[in-house]
Amino acid sequence: MVHQVDELRSERQARYGRRPVSSAERKRVKMSAPEIHIPRDTWEQRHSARLALTDLVVLALAVLIAAVTKFGTDATTRTQGPVGLTYTQLGAIIVATWWLSLILYSTRDQRVFDDGAEEYRRVIKATIFTFSLLAIASLLLKMDMSRGYLAIAFPGGMIGLVLSRRVWRTWLRNQRYRGRGMARVLMVGGVRSSTNIARTFDTNKTAGFRVNGVWVPDRHHTTNQWLDVSHRFVPVLGTERTLAEALEITNANTVIVTDTEHLGHEGVRELMWQLEGAGVDLMVSPNMIDVAGARLHMRGIAGMSFLHLEEPQYAEAGTWPKTVFDRTLSVLLLLCLAPALVAVALAVRLSSPGPILYRSERVGTAGAPFEMLKFRSMTADADAQITALEGLNQGAGPLFKIRDDPRVTPVGKVLRRYSIDELPQLINVLKGEMSFVGPRPPLPSEVAAYEGNVRRRLLVRQGITGLWQVSGRSDLTWEESVRLDLDYVENWSMVRDLQIIWRTVRAVFRSKGAY
Repeated sequence: MVHQVDELRSERQARYGRRPVSSAERKRVKMSAPEIHIPRDTWEQRHSARLALTDLVVLALAVLIAAVTKFGTDATTRTQGPVGLTYTQLGAIIVATWWLSLILYSTRDQRVFDDGAEEYRRVIKATIFTFSLLAIASLLLKMDMSRGYLAIAFPGGMIGLVLSRRVWRTWLRNQRYRGRGMARVLMVGGVRSSTNIARTFDTNKTAGFRVNGVWVPDRHHTTNQWLDVSHRFVPVLGTERTLAEALEITNANTVIVTDTEHLGHEGVRELMWQLEGAGVDLMVSPNMIDVAGARLHMRGIAGMSFLHLEEPQYAEAGTWPKTVFDRTLSVLLLLCLAPALVAVALAVRLSSPGPILYRSERVGTAGAPFEMLKFRSMTADADAQITALEGLNQGAGPLFKIRDDPRVTPVGKVLRRYSIDELPQLINVLKGEMSFVGPRPPLPSEVAAYEGNVRRRLLVRQGITGLWQVSGRSDLTWEESVRLDLDYVENWSMVRDLQIIWRTVRAVFRSKGAY
């Protein structure tokens, strides 16, 4: 370990060195620098070009399918009215207008490459705008168009655009997981907050950001300092380097400001002026984690900008829309899955002696106990063997987990791999004891070991699935599991529940982290 540290120090000195700093420089933050210009990464331009070409193909196919479906191969069919256009001509106009609308709504902006919801929202807005323009034009020109043609072209085109964007997003995430197409970040601010952000980015590679260095504009003697992150050398630079030099050393094309007090009262504005026209993205971190964007609102007061943070949303999770949704869906699924549930029950009964259902006391909303139901996937005396197997425990925190648990039956392995054993919890949902989406139902022994704010997990109904289910399941650490559950409690929304349910279906089929 000492040898590795010495190597890093040598590398730091060899690569970055240190020049003498005058007393005048030490008295002020050295912001002045030569003109800064960082060429825009070509991968962003290439990706935007891919999206543009794919959009054109999708839209052309949409209007072509609409025309063939409605009129067959007859290319001479025209619209009715003073301005008679063939549907080939009309289709070309629709495609061109729609394609330009996608540009107008910035659907190919690199800032939405990582935000699927915002990207899809812009695509839908561009579609509605195009349809509105066409409707206005048809009224003004008294042009009667086939409603069947439009009913196929516009929904088909919108669905095609969303699906194609989804495919490209998946491709981009895979590229970033391999370290390609990443934004190179220079952090401006404190070392501790920069370390936290760098670790978060390294953990979430698909987000597309990698911290290459830190510039602390009011700190001296930073030679031989680097961030405490794994497997990478991330230098910490101070007043011995200008902003331009820091950008050049780290090869950064993105600047993220954290701990703005390091820049002084007007430092952020001066930093923005320096980066003007430099081809460098500038962001300011509010140093808040697990706060959904919907709870943040920018407010301008007395010429200053403030982030207005709304209260946690857990109270909304107990309102009637979520209750109606949970119970309605549980009834539908119980009816649809009844034959499969009977088959699973027979398999459990015939595979090993013991009851079909496993009943476990869990802690629900506000600490109220309830009996959670599952298909039995272990031997009948599984609970009595916990003490003997304590040495094999691989669970995080108060959780008891064994990857290759000897108590699991052959049928139980299949049930647990695809979460089939949890289907009886639909009855818990119907009774109002659980929800479809929520924190993981804890055991009383786990709740007894809770410390700090962990009990906030009990502010909402526990769920069959949740953020923990779609983010690694049993592979998560205790801290990660708690953070995800608290994130859900604080930032609940019905839309988010639907997203988690969709992600759960995918996670179940992948069966990653289930044991």
